[in-house]
Amino acid sequence: MVNEQDEVIGSMEKMEAHQKGLLHRAFSVLIHQKGKILLQQRSLNKYHSSGLWTNTCCSHPRMDESLANAGSRRLKEEMGIDCSVKPHFHFIYKAQLDNGLIEHELDHVLFGTYEGEIHPNPDEVMDYKWMDWFEFTEDITHNPGRYTAWLQILVADHKQTIEKILFS
Repeated sequence: MVNEQDEVIGSMEKMEAHQKGLLHRAFSVLIHQKGKILLQQRSLNKYHSSGLWTNTCCSHPRMDESLANAGSRRLKEEMGIDCSVKPHFHFIYKAQLDNGLIEHELDHVLFGTYEGEIHPNPDEVMDYKWMDWFEFTEDITHNPGRYTAWLQILVADHKQTIEKILFS
């Protein structure tokens, strides 16, 4: 658990935090190349938001694990990508999910570039695709139900910041 200044104030299991809707640290990774971002479709086995499209990967860092290391670890576990990532900004959101769960996260957004092969873990990822950023933002605006709640919030609230990173 963290406060709004991202200071650790306690710990608990991920599922309990989502059941109670308590603020905790998370991260979202956006892998990009040449104006495209890598999206994944969450496996139907996921405990929430299954089958929805989302950013390249996301998770929660372990205690005393740096955000960059956590992001690289989950990229390898979920997408079979060995890639370094760098945190750029964070935001706080709260969203009601399926299965009676609540995400209340201080979400650090990490970016990296990658051009190699992708070997997704079928327990985590149903499908993946590279999508042009501008086509993606158009689609998430007109078809929000295809995407995870956190990705909708991230794009709606931080589109200009993301574009500065992607196109600088």
